[in-house]
Amino acid sequence: MAKKVVILGGGTGGSIVANILARSLKSQEAEITVITASPLHVYQPYQLYIPFGYQDPRKIARPERSLLNRRVSLVIDPVEQLDTKNRQVVGHSKKIYPYDYLVIATGSVVDEQQIAGFKEGADHFYTPEAAFALYEKLQNFNGGRIVVGIGGLPFKCPVAPIEFTFMLEEYLTKKGLRQRTEIIYTFPLNDVFNIKTAADFIRSEFEKRNIKTELFFNLAEVHPEKKVAESLEGTELPYDLLVMTPPHKGAAFLRGHEIADADGWVNTDRHSLKVSSLENVWALGDTTNLPISKAGSTAHFQAPVIANQICSALRQASAEEGKNRYNGHVACFIESGYGKATMLDFDYEHPPQPPPPSEFIHFQKQALNKFYWYLIPKAII
Repeated sequence: MAKKVVILGGGTGGSIVANILARSLKSQEAEITVITASPLHVYQPYQLYIPFGYQDPRKIARPERSLLNRRVSLVIDPVEQLDTKNRQVVGHSKKIYPYDYLVIATGSVVDEQQIAGFKEGADHFYTPEAAFALYEKLQNFNGGRIVVGIGGLPFKCPVAPIEFTFMLEEYLTKKGLRQRTEIIYTFPLNDVFNIKTAADFIRSEFEKRNIKTELFFNLAEVHPEKKVAESLEGTELPYDLLVMTPPHKGAAFLRGHEIADADGWVNTDRHSLKVSSLENVWALGDTTNLPISKAGSTAHFQAPVIANQICSALRQASAEEGKNRYNGHVACFIESGYGKATMLDFDYEHPPQPPPPSEFIHFQKQALNKFYWYLIPKAII
């Protein structure tokens, strides 16, 4: 009988795994099902461009069904319970979905309520709605102090706040507002980024553009009425506009689960991507507890590793050497403004060496954004 392969999550990682398996396995070998909470697949990198009016928030999503191989069954039913002992998943509909092999690709969600005053006093671009609200505020901004920073670790796409800051500086310059606007970038640690080679580049760019920094700033509370952001360290930063990455958590059904921590980050092996000590469960992308970027490219590079292992397990064969181990590969473009970009390309053993920003790298990022729908979730590249 065909084995049941269930994939939780219809984002980048879940879609790639499903499509690779659909092309690699025969129908008598496996029934492949993607269970997700929404019928839409959102291309989240586009959210960065919405606040500046470069992207229409209504055009950043497509039907998940259109991105999946016809052999893949798509179920829209938010997961509410995972029972690894009995190998089954329970949806919001109370329907039970048994599995032989399970892939957890449920991503991360923002939690604006975690910090007092955040929802009322801070803006961000981590959802289409929030990004558009920020667009409207920037349209009406006429100078003052803008504080940009990190509302909690870990968070999705670590370079995104840096990109936003670079693009903000360009945006204000072109609108003639830069001379009367102070930009302050905050970070919870002792540098502007947690990878030294990247931090060196970012710090240098900040200095060139007169972007100030406030380090060891762990956001504790936002005071909307006073327009003040307060840190755990006791620093108070007045602001006219506050743009903070919101705290992130894993899927609700994973928080406190035996395979995850209290925030829902799943215990995942750094090379095999297997969950805890389970032989038939894998995790990838944002949902893992791995100390690497929560980014689409992370899931992109992890997905073939998991698909290869599942194919090998189904056929009781050894996984193809070199394809069954994830080496920590991540590749992230960084928009630097003024029609240029750079990128971070690294793995567990090799830190990134960002090249000088160039128009060519910016073109590469724009091309990826445009052709994402046709190439990435469909596992063409």
